[in-house]
Amino acid sequence: MSTDPTGTGASGPDDVQPVGMQRKGLFGVADSGDTSGFGGLVQATPSAGEIVSTPEPLGEYFDEIVGALRELLGDDITRAVIVDRGELTIHVAPDRVADVCQAMRDDESLRFELCASVSGVDYPDRRNRLHVVYHLTSMTYRRRVRLETAVGLDHPVVQSVTAVYPTADWQEREAYDMFGVVFEGHPHLTRILMPDDWEGFPQRKDYPLGGIAVEYKGAHIPPPDERRAYK
Repeated sequence: MSTDPTGTGASGPDDVQPVGMQRKGLFGVADSGDTSGFGGLVQATPSAGEIVSTPEPLGEYFDEIVGALRELLGDDITRAVIVDRGELTIHVAPDRVADVCQAMRDDESLRFELCASVSGVDYPDRRNRLHVVYHLTSMTYRRRVRLETAVGLDHPVVQSVTAVYPTADWQEREAYDMFGVVFEGHPHLTRILMPDDWEGFPQRKDYPLGGIAVEYKGAHIPPPDERRAYK
């Protein structure tokens, strides 16, 4: 298991190792007035030492995609390759995302013409906790693949893919606004949902919940642990 020798927060194989813990509830809030029933959910995760990468051959068209990508950009381009629930996820370094997307779009054997979405995810128990996920679609071959990369809070920088996929423009701005991921090379990286002077990133797991005053009514939404529960 490798570490990050550059100190840039670049993702390595250890970043895709799941944390040995048991998650409870849906929103990570305990002892609240949640009456939805989701608070009773229990999700067990594998231990941190378990090997996550799926053994090859991967099956279906997955081996063809991974093989073509490695042939174009080198064997080290994939940090991990995972097949789960019939879906392929390829983990790459944050400074190689644009190169990977360019190859995925332009190579004749791949032809992933559409970036359907760019999403942020926060795993607070991991060293590189901020993950960015790209869902790519090949309309030529009717295939789908997921790319994923990870960065730490000390250097949350990922290559922008807007030059390759213009549809990623506003989606990268949303990931920046909600999670604080900086997309290097984005033409206009500004907040898109929150005011320009907003402090913090609302979808990080350590961001406070509730307690936001509704100005025009003079009302106040209490945090979940202060709400009334009906039992």
